[in-house]
Amino acid sequence: MSLTELFIIAVGLSMDAFAVAVCKGLAMPEMSWKNAGIVGLYFGGFQGLMPFLGYLLGSKFSGTIESYDHWIAFVLLALIGGNMIKEAFENGEAAADPSLNIKTMTLMAVATSIDALAVGVTFAFLQVRILPAVLFIGSITFLLSAAGVKIGNVFGCRYQKKAEFAGGLILILMGLKILLEHLGFLG
Repeated sequence: MSLTELFIIAVGLSMDAFAVAVCKGLAMPEMSWKNAGIVGLYFGGFQGLMPFLGYLLGSKFSGTIESYDHWIAFVLLALIGGNMIKEAFENGEAAADPSLNIKTMTLMAVATSIDALAVGVTFAFLQVRILPAVLFIGSITFLLSAAGVKIGNVFGCRYQKKAEFAGGLILILMGLKILLEHLGFLG
């Protein structure tokens, strides 16, 4: 997997965390870079941890399903992306809560990184070098989440749905690219 492909996946995975970070920033009466860093560390940390755990799980099975692993990667990325797009069109608005307590942040970080667990399984099938990949994903998510807090504090939640839609579309397109490469349609 190229660095460009990994970057695109990292951005796609981070869109849920970015959207929540934007709403966190909206709820903060006064934004501080310390709080933005805390949000970034939670979301970036879990976005890095979950693909690693998924990779460990997927590594146990990658040899036995090698002949159809590209279909699994496609289906997982399409399901994750489709779910993100579906959430973007749902009418419910996220509650803006400025709390940064451990319980709240851990629950939100886990909730926004579940899709990264499935991507980690996909990485095992594709034999991605996992440590650089998870560090990259975690770093991108950290940066986007910290920026999301600032953006939310300035602009509000108006871009949340667009970010979720874009992230979902990116993951679906990456899954399709993986499938087409394995089927010989792309170089």
